[in-house]
Amino acid sequence: MSPRQTPQSTERTTVSWRHKVLVAALAAAVLAGPGVAQAAPQTAAAPREQVSAATITWNLERASNPTQDQRTAYDLITAAMNAAVARYNNLSDLGKNITVRYDPGVPTADGNLNGTIRFGNRGYMTERTALHEIAHTIGVGTSSGWSSLSSGGTWRGAQATALVKRFDGSSAKLSAGGGHFWPYGLNYDNEFSNTAADRHVQIVAAMVRDGL
Repeated sequence: MSPRQTPQSTERTTVSWRHKVLVAALAAAVLAGPGVAQAAPQTAAAPREQVSAATITWNLERASNPTQDQRTAYDLITAAMNAAVARYNNLSDLGKNITVRYDPGVPTADGNLNGTIRFGNRGYMTERTALHEIAHTIGVGTSSGWSSLSSGGTWRGAQATALVKRFDGSSAKLSAGGGHFWPYGLNYDNEFSNTAADRHVQIVAAMVRDGL
């Protein structure tokens, strides 16, 4: 014992030291406790189902050992179909699985509601023709909806009619006959432009909404 310390002072020192230790221990326990100075974990949002828009897909039937004529035709058809399908998929949510064939016996090109397109003449292996024939596979000129909505020479569906008026003015109408429509039907090469091609796709999509 230090000459300056008394039993009472030693006891007070011991109690003070124990009190500091106890306070420090309690503080450490509080800081380590759950939920203190920590944000409660947030509940993850429930996953939402995402529905993909329909798309148009296509495949080209090829000979196992193609001739030079066939290879050239395949290249032209592939370029035309890739451009046309990309335009349809960019501007609409239409869906169709299309099978394409090269058939030299076909004078021009044709499309069927069953999803087949045939290209014959090289001069018709273009995006314009591909867009036009895809429309036939979707129902233009080939479906029962087309027959009921195009009688009388004018398309009677509200959606496509409103669209052509927006494009060309309040007096515009969408004519229909012989399995084709105009304007924007892309029935001939001189009708093609990027604007006309875009509007063609939009009108076909509107026709489908009308019940094509």
